[in-house]
Amino acid sequence: MAERAPGTRGIDRSIAGLAIPALGALVAEPLFLIVDSALVGHLGAAPLAGLAVAGAVLQTAVGLMVFLAYSTTPFVARRRGAGDLRGAVQAGVDGLWLALGLGALVGAAMWAASPWLVGLFGTDAATSGHAVTYLAISCLGIPAMLVVFAASGLLRGMLDTRTPLVVATIGFAVNALLNWWFITGLGWGIAGSAWGTVAAQWGMVAVYLAVIARHVRRAGGDFRPRRDGLGRVGRSGGWLFIRTIGLRAAFLATVFAATSHGTDATAGYQVVFTIFSTAAFALDALAIAAQALVGEALGARDADRARLVVRRSLFWGLASGGAIGLLLAACSPLLGRVFTNDAAVLAILPLPLMVLGLSLPLGGYVFVLDGVLMGAGDVRYLAWTSLVNLAVYLPMLWAVTVAVPSGVAALTALTASFCIVFMAARATTLGLRARSGSWVQLGV
Repeated sequence: MAERAPGTRGIDRSIAGLAIPALGALVAEPLFLIVDSALVGHLGAAPLAGLAVAGAVLQTAVGLMVFLAYSTTPFVARRRGAGDLRGAVQAGVDGLWLALGLGALVGAAMWAASPWLVGLFGTDAATSGHAVTYLAISCLGIPAMLVVFAASGLLRGMLDTRTPLVVATIGFAVNALLNWWFITGLGWGIAGSAWGTVAAQWGMVAVYLAVIARHVRRAGGDFRPRRDGLGRVGRSGGWLFIRTIGLRAAFLATVFAATSHGTDATAGYQVVFTIFSTAAFALDALAIAAQALVGEALGARDADRARLVVRRSLFWGLASGGAIGLLLAACSPLLGRVFTNDAAVLAILPLPLMVLGLSLPLGGYVFVLDGVLMGAGDVRYLAWTSLVNLAVYLPMLWAVTVAVPSGVAALTALTASFCIVFMAARATTLGLRARSGSWVQLGV
């Protein structure tokens, strides 16, 4: 035991050194949505419900491309662990080019399809109008969002989570200021919220590119993409794309279920989902640390260190989920007022928010193991089991939607279905893989 303690303490320091700055950066990302929700929510229930619909579509499209970060990080980390600094940086540059190209294509397609996509939700005319306005403008920022994914993935793989923290903090401050000015000062309504966020996102891209240019020069690389590098990121990303389809389908199905209960339930779900996203990003900081450290350890052919990273990351994931969850449950009667002053929406929020808080230890376990398997490059398993998890969740979601048609019980049932049933399915499939040891593949 005496020999293992220093190793454990060293791993804990490494996890903290990456996770604490990553926490700040990740929390800043959903704070963009919190600012939007808080400012738009005070315009009324219809704009807030419109934001819920547009946000679900936008986050689904962008979230499907999150592999640009998750596939870039392990590529970079493994090469760094193997001592190939130039190869590590070049893998990240290839990810940037892929992100820009995909972002342009996705943004154009989403802009053209905005009215049709919003129409799928079957909301009333006022809610749909606000949703189309927000979504169409936000499409201009999609390429920037994807480049930010890839840039942060590169830096995480280099074990640098402080730079993303600085960039995200500045971006959040600029976003909040612009949104307040455009919505309140200029009276642009929900359109002002979208324009402020787009401007902040492109500003973040400019800062990231300046930082990455220094890494490229130091490593002796260049900014030209490599065909084989693009292929590697694309192949890994293809499996992660399937994995993300399963996750986003679950998110989207829950939004559809909420809209079937009316405007108040949809607005309430937007508040619950916003808080869930913030808590999830906070816990995902540990997953990012695990992803980078596991990738580096496997690249250096150190299986024992990789396993120790997993054990310590899981411990901190469960502990952090419990702490955040208790705080959220305690504050559940008050949190709704941050987002809206609509009496009907406020009345249905406290119990669902308490359920959300009590489920967060389970979320911490899931997020950490997800990061571990990504860091190990076990992307095929993540892809197929994501579809299995979805198949378990959808029948339960349908059942509670039919059985509990309205009111506090409806939103509570939706929250419990997603945060407990769906997350338990994910915990089972991820836990079985982690115990098997099949994810341990050494070398670049």
